[in-house]
Amino acid sequence: MTQTNTFEPGLLSVFRLLAGLRLGLLVLAVASRSIWLGAGNAQLVSAKYGDYFAVFDLVEATLLVIYLWWPAGQRRLGRWFLPVGLLLACIGPMVGHYLALTRLSPDDLIEMRALLGAWQLIPILFVPLILIAWQYSFRWVIYYCLATAGFDLALKVMALGWGSPFLLAPTGAVVTRTIAYLIVGYMVIRLMTFQRQQRHALAQANRQLTHYATTLEQLTISRERNRLARELHDTLAHTLSASAVQLEAIKVSVETGSAQTQSIVDQALQTTRSGLSETRRALQSLRASPLEDLGLALAVRHLAEMQTARAGAELIWQSPAVLRDVPPAVEQSIYRVAQEALENMVRHAAACHVSVRLEQVNGSVDLTVSDDGQGFAVAQVDLSRHFGLRGMRERAEMTGGRLDIDSRPGQGATIHFSVETKDDPSLNL
Repeated sequence: MTQTNTFEPGLLSVFRLLAGLRLGLLVLAVASRSIWLGAGNAQLVSAKYGDYFAVFDLVEATLLVIYLWWPAGQRRLGRWFLPVGLLLACIGPMVGHYLALTRLSPDDLIEMRALLGAWQLIPILFVPLILIAWQYSFRWVIYYCLATAGFDLALKVMALGWGSPFLLAPTGAVVTRTIAYLIVGYMVIRLMTFQRQQRHALAQANRQLTHYATTLEQLTISRERNRLARELHDTLAHTLSASAVQLEAIKVSVETGSAQTQSIVDQALQTTRSGLSETRRALQSLRASPLEDLGLALAVRHLAEMQTARAGAELIWQSPAVLRDVPPAVEQSIYRVAQEALENMVRHAAACHVSVRLEQVNGSVDLTVSDDGQGFAVAQVDLSRHFGLRGMRERAEMTGGRLDIDSRPGQGATIHFSVETKDDPSLNL
C-alpha cells in the first residue's frame, strides 16, 4: 500500500489489542452458547446459525492473533506485514458469514439472517478501516470500502443465488455501511494529516533548537577561548618577552666573563625563547578559528582572498552570504577541503584566475574550486605520497560526502566537494 517500511506509532500495538479483545469476546460467546445449547435449545434456528458463524470466527480470530504476535513476521514481511494482517481481519469474518448462510434453508428466515449478518460485520470491518486510515492515504480507504463491499456482495450472491429476493435488504445494508465507512475514513485521514503536520513541525522545531543550542555553546566556548588568549598574551607572553630581552642584555654584559656564566645565560635564554614560542603556539591554537568568528561562507571567502593574493591570481567568488543549518562537523570538513585545494593551487598551479563557488542546494552543500593553471594527470597521482589529496578524500569519507577531482595537464584543475546536511523528513500523507 505504501513504500515505507515504518508504521505509525502505536498502530501495531492497537491492532494486536483489538484482535485479542475480539478473540476474547468470541471465546465468551462460544462458551455461553455451549451452555445455552446444553439447556435444551438446540432446535432453534438462531442457535444453528450462530454455531457456524461463531466457531469459524473463533478460528480465524485465533489465527489473526497468532499472526500479529509472530515474532519474526514484521522482520520478514517488512511493509507487507500490516496489509496481510488487515486482509486476514477483513476476509475471515465475511467468509464466516457466507458459510453460515449456506447452512440455512428458506424456512429459516434466511432474509432476516442475511440482513443481521450484514449489520454484524459493521463493527468487525470497522477496525481495519480505522487502521488503514491511520496508516495510509484516503485513496486506500476508498479501495478498502469498495473491495469489502464487492467481496461481501459477491459472497451473498453465491450463498443466496443471483436474483434472489433475499438480496435486497443485505445489499442496502452493505451500501449504507460503505457510505458510512467513507465518511469515517475521511475524518480519520484529516485528523491523522493534522497530527503528522504537527509532528513534523515539532521535529523541525527540535532540530532548530538543537542547532541554536550548539551555536550558542560554540559561541560561548569561542568567547572564553579568546578571553583566555588575551589574558595569557597580556601576562605570560609579555613576561617571557621581557625575560628574553633581559637575558639578551645580561649575555652582552657577561661576554667577557667566565665560560660557565655564559653557558648558564645561554641555557636560560634558550629556555625562555622555547617557552615564548610554545606560548605563542598555544595562543594561536586557543584563539577561535575563522569558522567560529566568521561563519562558513565568510571564512572560506577570507581564506580564498588570502591564498589568491599570495599566488597573484584573480579570485572569482560565488556564494550566498549565509549557509543555513550546516552541522559544525560538515562546516569544518568543507573549510579544510577548501584550504587544501587553495594551498595546492598556490604551490603548484601557477594560475591566473581562481574560481571558488560555495552553494547550498537540495539539502547539500557544494564547494567547487577551479583554476586555469598547469593542471595535472589525476590517474598518475600517488595518494600515498600526495598527502593533500589523500586528506581531502579522507575528510569527504568521514562526513559521507563526495569528492571529485577533474584535471588535465595544461587545462587547469577543478575540485568539487558535495556533502549532504540533515534533510527534513517528508510527510507521508
